[in-house]
Amino acid sequence: MALESHWKITPANNRISGDKSYGFMRWTLAPFFRMILRVKIRGISNVPKSGPTILAANHLSHVDPLVVILASRRKTHYLAKDGHFRNFALASFMRATGQIETNRETGGSEALSSAAVVLHAKRALGIFPEGTRSKREEPPFLLRGKTGFARLAAAYPGVPVVPIGLTGTRNFMAPSKHKFPRFWRRVGISYGKPITWWEWLEKKGDLEQLQALAHKEDYEVKAALAAMYREFTDAFMERIRGQGAP
Repeated sequence: MALESHWKITPANNRISGDKSYGFMRWTLAPFFRMILRVKIRGISNVPKSGPTILAANHLSHVDPLVVILASRRKTHYLAKDGHFRNFALASFMRATGQIETNRETGGSEALSSAAVVLHAKRALGIFPEGTRSKREEPPFLLRGKTGFARLAAAYPGVPVVPIGLTGTRNFMAPSKHKFPRFWRRVGISYGKPITWWEWLEKKGDLEQLQALAHKEDYEVKAALAAMYREFTDAFMERIRGQGAP
């Protein structure tokens, strides 16, 4: 706890909207769209049925958040760029499904604070550790993960982080190429076993190293934690790759 100030993330003042409308759509429209989208789901038992959860997937297409939301059997909240809230119809849909508006230009700290709102409310947070959609034209498409994702896991060290591998979403609807979804294309989503920040540290045997940091200068603590965030992120991206992410 002596190091808490180094990784603590204060939740923003954002409110999570759309509880009633989101619940209605999950129970009425979600089964229909799962059938239409021809989603092949594996490992759904690895998703906790309740409590704060981070659902971390690879990012290939604009439809990726929708696939995760439809398949996960949880109310899943994503951070959405403010551009999605300028059009009335789209903004209404985003709010109705509980997505949280964020401004990328204000930096990563605000985004992390917005993400903390979801976990603080003991809900499921959808996140793409790559930070952006992969624009690679040839496989491997998976990009190196951003360490802000690891900092979020460290701020909520007991929260399970579920690795998710998405396949086929780019063929289903490729950005800047397909104007409409190609419903005949099969989409796959595979959930791996969750892991928490504490569990990762214990497996690595780094708890004693972490405790020793409490007696060091701030700059040494920051450097050590930055290295841990990088290592956690790289290891987790391998978990996502192991779930079939191309």
